[in-house]
Order: sequence, then C-alpha cells, then structure tokens
Amino acid sequence: MAASQQRRDLTQGPIGSALLMFALPTLGSSVLQSLNGSINTFWVGHFLGEEALAATSNANMIMFLMNAFVFGFGMAATVLIGQSYGRRDIDAVRRTIGTAVGAFVPMTILIAVLGWVFAPHILDLLSTPPGAWQLALDYLRVIFIAIPLSLIIVLLMMGLRGVGDSMTPLYFMIVAVVLDSGLNPVFIVGLGPFPAMGIAGAAMATVIANLVGLIAMVAFIYMRDLPLRLRGAELRYLRPESAMLRTITAKGFPMGLQMIVISVAALVMIGLVNEEGVDTAAAFGVAQQLWTYVQMPAMALGAAVSAMAAQNIGAGRWDRVSRIMRSGLTLNVVMTGGLVIALILLDRPALAIFLDPDSPATAIARHIQMIATWNFVLFGMTMVFFGIVRANGAVFAPLIILFVAMFPVRLTFIALARPALGADALWLSFPLASIVTVVLAGLYYRFGGWREARMTVPPSKEECVEEALGTSEPAGRLNPAA
Repeated sequence: MAASQQRRDLTQGPIGSALLMFALPTLGSSVLQSLNGSINTFWVGHFLGEEALAATSNANMIMFLMNAFVFGFGMAATVLIGQSYGRRDIDAVRRTIGTAVGAFVPMTILIAVLGWVFAPHILDLLSTPPGAWQLALDYLRVIFIAIPLSLIIVLLMMGLRGVGDSMTPLYFMIVAVVLDSGLNPVFIVGLGPFPAMGIAGAAMATVIANLVGLIAMVAFIYMRDLPLRLRGAELRYLRPESAMLRTITAKGFPMGLQMIVISVAALVMIGLVNEEGVDTAAAFGVAQQLWTYVQMPAMALGAAVSAMAAQNIGAGRWDRVSRIMRSGLTLNVVMTGGLVIALILLDRPALAIFLDPDSPATAIARHIQMIATWNFVLFGMTMVFFGIVRANGAVFAPLIILFVAMFPVRLTFIALARPALGADALWLSFPLASIVTVVLAGLYYRFGGWREARMTVPPSKEECVEEALGTSEPAGRLNPAA
C-alpha cells in the first residue's frame, strides 16, 4: 500500500515525466469516450436511420449540459482532494469525497426523476423535429435513468485523479466503453435472448455499462484500499459537511459555467456558419469532428497540471508550481502542436473519412483547417494557465476571460470583418479569440492575485473550540485589561 501511494505522489521527483505519465491515461480516457460516441452513433445510424440519429443528438446535448454541471463541482472537489493529499491529510480527502458523494447522489436522483417527468417539455424546448420526437423521448427517458450512475462515475474518476491516480479511471473507462459499444446492437435489434428495444436499447446499453462500471470501480477502490474509500466511522462523512459543501459549491459553480460559456459560444458559431449554406455547414461539422481529437491533449494536460499543482500547493511546494506550468506549456506545444501539424499534412485522408473527396465541402473544410486549427496550441496554453490558478481556488478570473474572448471579442470581430472577409471572418475568429484568451490568462498568472486565493474549508464552530481548548494553556487565554 505504501508503494502504491508513493506512485501517486506528485509532490516529489521529476516534474515533466510525472506530468506526462499522469496526462496520458487522462488523454486515453477522453479518446475512449469519443470513440464510444462514434461507435454508438454508427450502430444507431446503421440499424435505425437518420431520424434516430437526430433523436440521439438532441438527447446527447442534454447529457453534455449535465456533464458540464458535474464537471465544475467535481473539479472543485478534485482540487480540495489534491491539496489535502499533498499535505498527507487522508482524513480530509475522505471527508471531501464523502461530502461530494453524499450531496450529489440525492441531487442526481432528483435530476433523473424530473428529467423523466419533463422529458417531453425538454424536447419541445429544443424544437426537436416531429419525425424524431417520439424516438428522442424513448431514448431520453432511459438516458435519464443512467444520469445518476454516469455522474457519480465522473465524480469518482475526478477524485481519483485528485490523489494522483489517473490509471484507475482509464481501466474503468475501458470497461464502460467495451460494454456500451458492445451491448448497443444486442439491445437495439434483440440478439440472443434479449428483446429488440430499438432506440431505447441504445440507452439501455449505456445504463448497464455505467452500472457495471460503477460497481466495479467502487469494488476496486475498496479492494486496493485507495484513499477515497470510506469504512466504519468514516461512513458518517457521507452526511455532507455544510462548510465543505459551501466551498465546493462556491468554487464549482464558476467552473461549471466555463463549460456552459464554451457550449453557448459553440451554438452561436453553428448558427452563424449555417447562414453560409449547406456545404459550409457540412465542412465546419467535419472540422469540428477532427478538432474534438486535436483538443484532447490540451484538456488532459489542463487536468493533469491542476491535479499536480493542487498537491504541491497543499504540500507547500510553491517552488515546484512554476516548473509545473513551464512543463505543461512545453508538453502542450509538443503534443497539440504535433497533432496540428499531422492534421494539416494529412488533411485529405482525414477529411475523406467523413466526406467524398469530390464534395465541394471538402475544399471548404481544408480551408477551415488551414486557417483555424493551429489555434488549439494557444487553447492548450490557456488550459495550462487555468489549471494552475484554479488549483489554488481562483475560479472567477478564468470564467471572465473566457466570456470576454468568446463573446465581445469574437462576435465583434465577426460583425466588423464579415462584410469584407465573408466566411473567413468566422474561421479567423477562432485564433483571434485564442490569442486574447492566452494573453489574458498569462497576464493573470503573472500578475493576478490567484496566489493569495485559497481553496480552504472554513472550520466549524466546534472545531474552533476544540482547537482553542486543546492547544493552549488556561493562563494563556487570560488577556490583560487594556
């Protein structure tokens, strides 16, 4: 057990290699998630057709918003766990995960119940096409059953990364993906003893995969006696501590809003692109498919940098924090930059996966790639800066920076440049927004007050009394009359 915990210690040893080895499993988990979505889309499209694809697309948008919700609170809990683990306070690690799980299990169950009841109204709000409406309802209601399972899995995975363990989440991501993608055709068409469930079968495969994955992960945590496990008297930590829950909520809400800002900005951009016609919209859709993979190293490095910085801040190793930042920037340039160069050099075969080479959308997509894809190197640098500062509880500045770049800067540029540049104004807005974001993020890292921010849980009144009575002499509490 001691050796196992030592391997998760991010406060000692070489920084660059440790950061890379921590980020790679996180990157692997992201790739598996995307591949799972692609495989499931193939099964649905192959067996059920275009209307079913439209139905799953509407439901997946809702799932993304749910994941954005849990991302913020999970990231806040991860930072608290990382700082606690860095200072070797395993009890604080368990109190944090207990509060997070104890608060979010009832909340996710409530979301599932409300989602089941109001699913028809949600689909009406999304203007779901009439031909896909009933299919979307059948799919969405089963997906809402899976939401508590999937969100708790995400929370536990983020908690494990907080104690420096990025391999265990990868193991169980593999389990979930294999089950989900493998069971999709079984339940859709009814193979063997299973009934044909149609589109609801695709959702049922997700429910079973998440259930098995969650049970297996919890069993693994207890079998290996990992820091997140609760036993005996520690089970009382599942009753949320009010002070800790306030901290997680106060820090997690702005982090979740960052995901919402990015999502809304993407929806606005899709609306602007659609005005350019079908070929341009198709080309942009394909570019987004490829960009999903290009941005993965940046996201993985941002999570790795945040976990490593949190542990070192908790351990008081501020001398290592700036080195973590520099290593993160270097690895981002190598990893993301390498993918960008490969995509530009191999754009024809990459685009041929989605488009006919003779399609007019292919030339447009190549043009978009040349103009905009390199901005993900800057995006990765921003994720490193944001990962460092949020490891000490600074969450509002990144939110404001993202909002400014995504809306006032990007939309103003498009409005002013589009009459002269046409659609190129849309593609140029990506690197422009990334330049503004990375400059502001770098300035905040260098000159902002994030080092004075604290991701701390205020002590309860009882803890203050215990501390005062337990660490002072009676005479020392007598103050002279002024």
